[in-house]
Amino acid sequence: MKIRWLFILSVAGAVTGVVAAIFYAQQRPPLPPAFEPAANPYKSGIYANGIIESYQDNGANINLYPEVAGTVVRIPVREGQEVRRGEELLVIEDSVQRALAAQQQAQAEAAEAALAQLKAQPRKETLEVARAQAEASAAGLKTVQDQFDKLQRSYALNARSVSQDAMDNAANAVRVARGNLDVARRQLELTRAGAWVYDIRNQERQVDASRKAAAASAALLGKYVIRAPVDGVVMSVNTAVGAFVSSLGTYGTYTQGNTPVMVMGSAPGTLAVRVYVDEILLQRLPSGKAGKRIQARMFVRGTNTSIALEFLRMQPYVTPKIQLSDQRTERVDVRVLPLLFKFSPPPDVNVYPGQLVDVYVGGAS
Repeated sequence: MKIRWLFILSVAGAVTGVVAAIFYAQQRPPLPPAFEPAANPYKSGIYANGIIESYQDNGANINLYPEVAGTVVRIPVREGQEVRRGEELLVIEDSVQRALAAQQQAQAEAAEAALAQLKAQPRKETLEVARAQAEASAAGLKTVQDQFDKLQRSYALNARSVSQDAMDNAANAVRVARGNLDVARRQLELTRAGAWVYDIRNQERQVDASRKAAAASAALLGKYVIRAPVDGVVMSVNTAVGAFVSSLGTYGTYTQGNTPVMVMGSAPGTLAVRVYVDEILLQRLPSGKAGKRIQARMFVRGTNTSIALEFLRMQPYVTPKIQLSDQRTERVDVRVLPLLFKFSPPPDVNVYPGQLVDVYVGGAS
């Protein structure tokens, strides 16, 4: 009985093995590819890496850095927002600089008031005081002169009627009164002449220096607000309210380094592609007149979409290939030549600045 069951189990195992072998031996048809790999559309095309950027007449995307350091108190824009030139993008705390600007403005106004005071001389009241002092001195002279004349007449009638000491005192009083009158008249002339021209010139320089200091302080105060340098789109905001920023930018939590506080691009519509051609392939690029009409086609990764590119310009400077990795500390042995193209993004494909693409550039035939 036991041998019979062993025989049955052996036959069942053998049948199961045969069925499994037949089942797994069947070849299933491969799945179709999600997208076709980029194929060279040119007879002598050159493969290169490219990165999508916003279209700029010159340069690349606009990296914004503050010219002063401080804490961010307000960010009135958001990523993807279109802005006009001069519009506020970011505001830095400016209480100390605002107080300093107000102080220097007050100093400039005080210097202007002092200059106006000099130019307004002589003051009417001061002139009247000087004139009254001159009249009082003249009256005092007449008083002592009359007394001296009386003493002289008395002395002429009788020499013993007036002592020599009294005559000398009277004569001295007349001389003192004349001197006082002369001083009072000169003071009146000085008051009537107004401020000295050199005092006015010196104060004018003080006013000019104070105005420039106030203007410089006000200009520095304006640096606490970052404004849009051109019409465009805010592509990236790399800081937040309460964060500290400086002329080096802001510290990136994920990149572990300094980055610009904001990145701006051109208005939506036309995009650009910066293509990096390896230096060993430069001799295969078209030259002469053909070099001004370089053809290229971009392949969007993950899709079957290819887009013809329009040549803009060549950046005639071979640089290390660090733009795509953004690593400044790594050793770079490959050097590349940037070529700039532009294109209009198709409506059914999502493309964004910063996206890597495959590009084939038409080589010299």
